[in-house]
Amino acid sequence: MAFGAVLLFLLSLACCGGSSQVDPPPWGCGPGLQRPYTALCDLEAVWGVVLEAVAGGGAVASLLLAAALLGRLRAVKEAEKRSGVAPLLLLLFGLVGLFGLSFAYLIEKDEPLCVVRRALWGVLFALCFACLLAQGVRVGGLVRRGRSPGGGALAGLALGLTLVQGIVAAEWLLLTVVREGQPACQYQPLDFALACSYVVALLLAALAASALALCGKERRWKCNGLWLFISCLMSALLWAAWLAFYLYGNEALGRAADWDEPALAVALVSQGWLLLLFHAIPEAHFCLRPPPKPSAPDYFDTSQPPPRLRETSFDEDLPLSHRPYMENQAFSFDEHSAALRAGGYRNGNMGVRASIPFRSNVYQPTEMAVVLNGGTIPSAPPNYTGRQLW
Repeated sequence: MAFGAVLLFLLSLACCGGSSQVDPPPWGCGPGLQRPYTALCDLEAVWGVVLEAVAGGGAVASLLLAAALLGRLRAVKEAEKRSGVAPLLLLLFGLVGLFGLSFAYLIEKDEPLCVVRRALWGVLFALCFACLLAQGVRVGGLVRRGRSPGGGALAGLALGLTLVQGIVAAEWLLLTVVREGQPACQYQPLDFALACSYVVALLLAALAASALALCGKERRWKCNGLWLFISCLMSALLWAAWLAFYLYGNEALGRAADWDEPALAVALVSQGWLLLLFHAIPEAHFCLRPPPKPSAPDYFDTSQPPPRLRETSFDEDLPLSHRPYMENQAFSFDEHSAALRAGGYRNGNMGVRASIPFRSNVYQPTEMAVVLNGGTIPSAPPNYTGRQLW
């Protein structure tokens, strides 16, 4: 509601041609609020109050999500995730503009307000759909090649595509309002729909890019592509339904003069919440989610293939944890040398037996026992009495 009050104040500065006649406020409005802002609180027209609440909630949710992304941006270390933050922030700001523009359709129209409506409608939608197209290019690159353009390049692509719609809207206003002298509030619905043809082209391009993002070998990013495809598909269905109702439905029902403004306002709020729920929130979750921790291999799990052991020279690149084994081995070599100098090995029955390979009674773990024990020297079994010489 605070956002609605701020926007109401800004719109009041632009509306210079408001009515100066003081009428009794409608039911639900205070005595200080007069026309043309009575639709914001008129309880007899419930759709305006409900739409205002839904639009205000969407604007606040978009701002909070943008603040969370900016606050946690340093925690995003992967370059693949950071590349999607810039177009996502642009999309959130575009959604705030869509929710804010819906308040302009709750106010009685006049010339300055109609100029604002016609100028911002296509530009805001073009910004949102251009961000979807940039995300489609990014996810497609990640799915097929494992890399994508940088966040600055994607944001520049989205802004460049939005600039084209800004030029189209400016030319439409200059040709109809300035050159031909037509009132800004008098235009045919078909002209309004044709002025949005570039927006529809952006939406179809984003839908095609999101569909191509589902085809690739990198399974990690296919979930992002699926959410993007759902958002684009539902947006295309929403625009098809809105255009059909705006161009033909109102005229068929005979309510073209009464339902044109609600149809445009409902389209703004519905599109904003659709993109917020099905793209902005899942994409922000994927960006802020910590990467999975690598799990240690389980050498005793027979369902997994055995790990490939690196051929290690135990005389050179041996960790510190294996040094006791080296000391035991050195001790056994010294003992073997001492026995050879003494003249052989003594046996109780056969006397001295020479030229028998020395085998120590000290427990000496094998290399595999050291590896399976996690790098530490395992202790001797309780029943170990030494290796037999024969």
